Amino acid sequence: MNESSVSVVVCVYTEDRWEDILAAVASVRAQSQPALETLLVVDHNQALLERLTSQYKETDEVRVLANAGPRGLSAGRNTGIAASHGGIIAFLDDDAVAERDWLRHFAEGYADPRVMAVGGRTMPVWASGRRPAWFPEEFDWVVGCTYKGLPEGRVRVRNVLGGNASFRRTAFDAAGGFATGIGRDGDKRPLGCEETELCIRLTRARPDAVLLIDDRAVIHHRVPEVREHFGYFRARTYAEGLSKALVARSVGADKGLESERRYTTRVLPAGVARGLRDALLARPGGAGRAAAIVAGVLTAAGGYVFGSLRARRGGTTFTVVEIERSVEGGTA
Repeated sequence: MNESSVSVVVCVYTEDRWEDILAAVASVRAQSQPALETLLVVDHNQALLERLTSQYKETDEVRVLANAGPRGLSAGRNTGIAASHGGIIAFLDDDAVAERDWLRHFAEGYADPRVMAVGGRTMPVWASGRRPAWFPEEFDWVVGCTYKGLPEGRVRVRNVLGGNASFRRTAFDAAGGFATGIGRDGDKRPLGCEETELCIRLTRARPDAVLLIDDRAVIHHRVPEVREHFGYFRARTYAEGLSKALVARSVGADKGLESERRYTTRVLPAGVARGLRDALLARPGGAGRAAAIVAGVLTAAGGYVFGSLRARRGGTTFTVVEIERSVEGGTA
């Protein structure tokens, strides 16, 4: 196994994203620094598995696999990790396309042997063609994108964002895989934070580990029309609160909410102030953005309180599994 080679894992679950999946794979195959392989992990959808297997049957560098674990994104990622051969494993959302130098910028970060993870910048592609006037940039994480308030450049961070991220293979040897029971599960409530929990667990297992975001590693992420509405915004912020409660239960509130404290005490108040200023200047959407930020904070806080109570009562569990290399997968 070449320690600098990159395997790309794309987790897929629905034929509704067929064209998006093909575009995602095409963007990986067009990289200036070629991937060693692309692994398409299909989440318990036999029809999609058969269709993709037929689509790529003559493409050696693309492999199609069935999720070997329970339904959900975390188990799909773990399946891809176990089957991969690369020394670095990158993850790309199935409804996103990567810019040509995406993998090259990831790989550059690993020149430092302390670096265990490198994430990138995710740009929204709105179905309507433009950002809704009321939608605050500070909440772009709601639609899986880089949000206003994250540091710019190549900087050290607590955690990378899972839809545009890479890890050194040895990170999973040290910390285990993605926890099941935290993140997304098909079309159920839009939970998240599985990558946050993994990154915190990784830095506990390897205190010398460095995690980076390099905003030159860019992908463009489709935002469907249904996610441009306030109903989805409210559901996603509530789900984030539920997820953060699980993370805090796993790693402690100090680490689990470390970045969120700065975000809520500095970034969001500044966003409200900008929205109100724009409203006073009669600029479109200013009052709506300010109101959305306040609503998002309150909804996420409600989710966190409910999630904490439910976790305390034992109503929610999640599992961290060790990654066992499959027969096809690489060896350390």
